[in-house]
Amino acid sequence: MWTGQSIRLLLINPQGNMKRRLLLFVCTALAALSVSAQNSQPPTPPKPRGKRIVTAAQVNGVYRYYDNEFRMLAIGQNRIKFQFDGLYHTISKSVNTGYMEGVATIENDTASFVSEDNPQCKLAFNFLPRNRLKVTQEGSDAVCGFGHNVFATGTYRKIRGGKPKFESPP
Repeated sequence: MWTGQSIRLLLINPQGNMKRRLLLFVCTALAALSVSAQNSQPPTPPKPRGKRIVTAAQVNGVYRYYDNEFRMLAIGQNRIKFQFDGLYHTISKSVNTGYMEGVATIENDTASFVSEDNPQCKLAFNFLPRNRLKVTQEGSDAVCGFGHNVFATGTYRKIRGGKPKFESPP
């Protein structure tokens, strides 16, 4: 164990042993490291992303993806009324159409809809930042009652805000 006297002699005596000086330096460095290790705080984990909650003003409007459109209206009690008009342009310059309307339930920024006519047809709506809507369709075009190659799946962009005008079915 180093005493105060031996440390003073080592520092005062320039002819002292080089090994002693090195040992003193190592001991001092280790003491400093142990003190700094005792004072350090454990790293804080990253904050989890909070659930994003959308408002009626953010939901209401008309969304478009190519020629497909969704009209959305928040109607209260965590429900959204929607209408889908879809088109598929064939090679022969004709169009196949699809239509659906219903009421989806919303939680945070995601809404879901299961067709009463065919429970295999499900739609999931995810409201994204910057006025975008990601729609995922579960079930084929025929299962959902759409024309050939008409699908609701896609990332839609809001083209008009406010209360939309719901059109009568084709």
